[in-house]
Amino acid sequence: MTRDTTRRAVLASVLAAGSAGLAASDAADLLDSFAPPSGEAWDAADRSLPETVESPHGAASVARDEFGVPQVTADAEPAAYFAVGYCQAFDRLFAMDLQRRVMRGRLSEVIGEATLDSDEFNVAMGFSDAAEVTWDAVAETRAGPLVEAFADGVNAAMEDLPLPLEFELIGYEPEPWTPVDSMLMEKQISWTLTGSFGELRRALVADRLGAERAETLFPTQYDHEYPILDGTETRLGGTRESARHAGERASHEGARGSGFGSADPVDPALTDWLSGFESPTGVGSNSWVVSGDNTASGTPIVAYDPHLSLQAPPLWYEQSVETPERSVRGATFSGVPFVIAGANDRGAWSFTNLGADVLDCYRYEIDDAGERYRYDGEWRPFEVDRRETIPVAGGEDRELRVRRTVHGPLIEREGRTVGVAWTGHTATRTTTAIEAYGRSEGIDDLLAATRDFDLPTQNLVYADAGGRTLYFATGRLPIRRTDGEVVDGDRVFDGSAGEGEWAGFEPFGESSWEGFVPFEEKPHAIDPAALSTANQRPIDDPIHYVGVDYATPYRGARIADRLVESYYPSDWTLARLPDDDPLFDGRSRGDLAVAALRDALDEVGGAGSEDWQRYGDYNTTRAMGHPLGGEAPFLNYEELPADGSPATVKNYRVESSVGSSWRMVVRPGTDATAVLPGGNSGDYFSEHYDDQLRRWLGNDQRPMPLGAGGDPVVRFERSTEGSQ
Repeated sequence: MTRDTTRRAVLASVLAAGSAGLAASDAADLLDSFAPPSGEAWDAADRSLPETVESPHGAASVARDEFGVPQVTADAEPAAYFAVGYCQAFDRLFAMDLQRRVMRGRLSEVIGEATLDSDEFNVAMGFSDAAEVTWDAVAETRAGPLVEAFADGVNAAMEDLPLPLEFELIGYEPEPWTPVDSMLMEKQISWTLTGSFGELRRALVADRLGAERAETLFPTQYDHEYPILDGTETRLGGTRESARHAGERASHEGARGSGFGSADPVDPALTDWLSGFESPTGVGSNSWVVSGDNTASGTPIVAYDPHLSLQAPPLWYEQSVETPERSVRGATFSGVPFVIAGANDRGAWSFTNLGADVLDCYRYEIDDAGERYRYDGEWRPFEVDRRETIPVAGGEDRELRVRRTVHGPLIEREGRTVGVAWTGHTATRTTTAIEAYGRSEGIDDLLAATRDFDLPTQNLVYADAGGRTLYFATGRLPIRRTDGEVVDGDRVFDGSAGEGEWAGFEPFGESSWEGFVPFEEKPHAIDPAALSTANQRPIDDPIHYVGVDYATPYRGARIADRLVESYYPSDWTLARLPDDDPLFDGRSRGDLAVAALRDALDEVGGAGSEDWQRYGDYNTTRAMGHPLGGEAPFLNYEELPADGSPATVKNYRVESSVGSSWRMVVRPGTDATAVLPGGNSGDYFSEHYDDQLRRWLGNDQRPMPLGAGGDPVVRFERSTEGSQ
């Protein structure tokens, strides 16, 4: 393998892992389009924050702590978020621009043909259109002016400062940032956590193995799941038992099934292609809350570590904002103005993936000309049928036909089609919920804000300084109906026959949401004494269908073991198959175990593994690379040994470079600690580029205090334009 081929392969895998919607195969020739490094590329070494910045939104100041975390202080909220935008652009502008290009389907415009598959998928899915309608909804809320001020700050930094090194390496300049771009980041986060085509794969498995065999080998429910809730928790309006007959439970029970064998499968090649744009393997999280009745200090504790892609720089960005309305610190994603997971002076909140099913797939009868589809007993033209042009650097522009049905986008690949309905295709208000969390004063405020948290579906864990604790399954959960009967969503639906529809859902518009699970009927617990989440099933006996894509219970059981009792899970599916199951091919479990151990020894003793003397020699940070680390390896982090595995609470594996992307422990109203897997700055020349990497490996968390920082390093002064 040539050096150039190796560089391209490394970049393809790293960039795919770090950017939702970009398949590894798409990036195989990415480096061919890089501009050669020049003297201008090193201008980025001189990037520094100016002492003063003019702001149309008023005065603010920024101090930076010893880890480069910006601590923004202002008397007015818009002034504060102008400064936040400026700081994020200084530290993370390339990451922000890369991700919006991925989601808009405009990566090939600067990269070339290598990323056309990614662009075609993202354009067909219409993420940018969904972001537009979301901004229309958010603009009129309290969050709207703050998002606009944030965008102004990003653009001011672009005008004032040299561009980061990566722009010179590739050879382009970013376009101005808009509020819609921040909404697009919300869609990107949501897609990473909820975008699953699992029902397409289940249909293929059932077609090849039969429904019964498929259910045996790929069960949608384990016999030892150790769910988040045990059914006895206090709920809104009383205990769960008082609400167990709410909704449409009776009809729902009769409609439940495994999802295997319920419909003809979609073409295997199309299924495989779509599967390349889902979340990286292992995405998930841990969180737990313990009430003050069970802590030495008498104060509740919230602990959190989200398991997302690990890369340079990290996905998360830490910031602190102090205004008369809020005192908040924690982590957000580049391009998102508000702290997503963190704490204010009254409480702390965190999220793990719920595993909810918020995407459905549909088959349609389409006429030979491809101009109409059959729906509701008649042939009708597609709701949208237009041509989109994808610009391609160094090649011919690609034209893509974009079609949409009443359910949402129609994805086409080599003549094969599938329709998609996803809750993120409509206007969502999660941005308003997250903004409100930052200025919340207790559990009641949190609950009120959570009603607007419609995507992504998450396990919210919260505690306040008054001693209250909370668990809530956030997000809109569709109620599907076929012929008026409620059905589960783990199957491929016949869209032409009107199967599996969501009442009130208007893709790329404002939905009424009448066809979704009522807020009070979603899984939740008020004032739990101790509760943990690790992406397992939220509850054994739900009132409504939630989903089927849950993590195996190893992490959840281990955390619960440490928090509440002694519990020892067994291996699940394989361990419980009968001895004569055909999967064993006449071999005993013992023979299979010995064969697996021999395979592992062969790998350890194979070529390239001569230096493996311990687990950390193999399980290193080498996959935590920069998106451009193949062309510029100096951008990658140092390779260091790491522990952890997919089945341990410390969820890390080198194979997919997924693990704890942010850790924090908070005692609401008192103290907090946190650590990032790398550093807060995305600027290679900054001392904060990787200053937390070794701390992260050792879980050596450092203080995360609230309040104003030290001496300001930047002062934002009202500009003449802003005073007129």
